[in-house]
Amino acid sequence: MPRILIVGGGYAGFYTALKLEKQLRRGEAEVILVDPLPYMTYQPFLPEVAAGSVEPRHAVVSHRKHLKRTTVITAAVTGIDHAAKTATITPELGEPYSIDYDHIVVTAGSVSRTFPIPGVADVAIGMKSIEEAVAVRDRLIDNFSRAALLPAGPERDRLLTVVVVGGGFAGIETFAELRSLASALLSEYPGLTLDDTHFHLIEAMGRIMPEVSLKTSHWVLKNLAQRDAIVHLDTQLTSAVDGRIELSTGEVFESDIVIWTAGVMAHPMMRGTDLPLDDRGRIRTQPDLRIHDDNGVVEGAWAAGDVAAVPDLTGGGVGGFCVPNAQHAVRQGKQMAKNLVAVLRDESPRDYVHQNMGAVAGLGLWVGAFQWRNVGITGWPAWIMHRGYHGLAIPMWERKLRVFGAWVGHFFLGRDMVSLSAREQPQAYFQKFASRPKA
Repeated sequence: MPRILIVGGGYAGFYTALKLEKQLRRGEAEVILVDPLPYMTYQPFLPEVAAGSVEPRHAVVSHRKHLKRTTVITAAVTGIDHAAKTATITPELGEPYSIDYDHIVVTAGSVSRTFPIPGVADVAIGMKSIEEAVAVRDRLIDNFSRAALLPAGPERDRLLTVVVVGGGFAGIETFAELRSLASALLSEYPGLTLDDTHFHLIEAMGRIMPEVSLKTSHWVLKNLAQRDAIVHLDTQLTSAVDGRIELSTGEVFESDIVIWTAGVMAHPMMRGTDLPLDDRGRIRTQPDLRIHDDNGVVEGAWAAGDVAAVPDLTGGGVGGFCVPNAQHAVRQGKQMAKNLVAVLRDESPRDYVHQNMGAVAGLGLWVGAFQWRNVGITGWPAWIMHRGYHGLAIPMWERKLRVFGAWVGHFFLGRDMVSLSAREQPQAYFQKFASRPKA
């Protein structure tokens, strides 16, 4: 029985496995999915998780719960030798081992792309994982509690200053959602006012959200300005050492929360394999999702999602390739499953083609922006469209019901603004009072 090894359980990997389970006949192939995490993260919900509008567990989808006919291995793939058709699996505990395969599907995704700016690696946090989103939420809520007990001054300003680097969709949504959370927190702390909070977004380009029209992006800028959220365009972060923010404009201030959303790059693990890569570290991929090199198709090798340079046959991609977003990753995963089944049955795989369905962003409660071609919608209608689209787009009906159920609860009860930062050291309270043997 041929073995299909899926490297990565994000959008593309999860949907490849899910659709293979439905399309493969029993005994037709063995499917193995390997990922260091036991779940797929629905990343469009991360800004709302950071703002306390979506419960963290509702924004992830369990591999083992929903992939019943797939062998799930919670470990990291640390090496691929496609010439020998083997992959090295490294579990959290125990020794690394090799696994053989007939077909490999590389969907390892992307990681945050950073630059060697002093201090960023030490003080900043990304917005690529559920853990990061929860940590940002807890930090902001805790900072309000600390700041409320301090007199006006530099330390209080530092605690209540939030910096987001990157003006793409991820950055703007995170920035706007945290601004919304901070405004809601003010009702809990009467000693603090809107003027005590400081929100800065830093964007090196001259505009934000390149996926939408200039008119829509200008509306977003105006809306953020009305909410006392400052966007620095044509500005670069030059230093963040110890939270001291220095900008290319000469402006200097301090912040206790620095969030990096300035782009992504293909998973660097790919550089340790014998698979063909382009100059950006992405796997060279044909429109039918098969990997290719200068000699043609690499038999038994496939790639999709952020880690792959998949040609965009619609002509709408940047540089001729599909942009790294959820829309493409989900649909490439579905096409991947169809193509794998076709090859197993001696049929021809089909090219991946997907017309852009538009872009929708949530910018805090009752504020959103939508763009499809020349049609732009802003305000509460776009916010409802955002929630409707993503609430239905998250995989599996049990996840959809949990998300919509929580939203209904929040509508009547308000968002949950409790910090659980103590979970990072769960034994501290017990150990503080625990009896110990006398010396």
